[in-house]
Amino acid sequence: MLRLYDYLPSGNGYKVRLLLTQLGIRFERVDLDIYQGATRTPEFLAKNPNGRIPTVELADGVFLAESNAIMFYFADGTPFFPTERLERAQVMQWLFFEQYSHEPNIATVRAWMHSQMTSEREAQVPAKRTLGYAALDVMERHLAGRRFFVGERFSIADIALYAYTHVADEGGWLERVRSQPNYIPITQS
Repeated sequence: MLRLYDYLPSGNGYKVRLLLTQLGIRFERVDLDIYQGATRTPEFLAKNPNGRIPTVELADGVFLAESNAIMFYFADGTPFFPTERLERAQVMQWLFFEQYSHEPNIATVRAWMHSQMTSEREAQVPAKRTLGYAALDVMERHLAGRRFFVGERFSIADIALYAYTHVADEGGWLERVRSQPNYIPITQS
């Protein structure tokens, strides 16, 4: 059986869990507390030398790491990864965007809020939030008039970007917007 090494609050782990569930693929989840050093043990480092989750152990004992690579592996040949060349490249474009523009700013602040906030991290929060808002703005503009990120169908691009966007409030994002002067809720004109 497929084994997923995971940490439940992780958006990167969630991406893989969500896709596997969407595909109906059964898996055993092995919870590792990343804040207690569970991914830095010699046993885990033998599975993933980078010491990060998620990592999957395939039925043949091969290990695969990096959430978007794992999603690509399972989505290939399914409706979650298009067959048309340009759409495949567009999905990859959004996966790269997620890892380089979205996740480092939105997920990082969220992680810091859930772990020990240091003065060095605190000093970086305003810049990360600015970059996070910029990433969310790119997404919002792209989705204007579209249902999904690529080809008008749900794909791993949507899963990747949903994972941390839907919990962005845990990094203080939504509260910061709500606290702005003249803020109004969506149902107020």
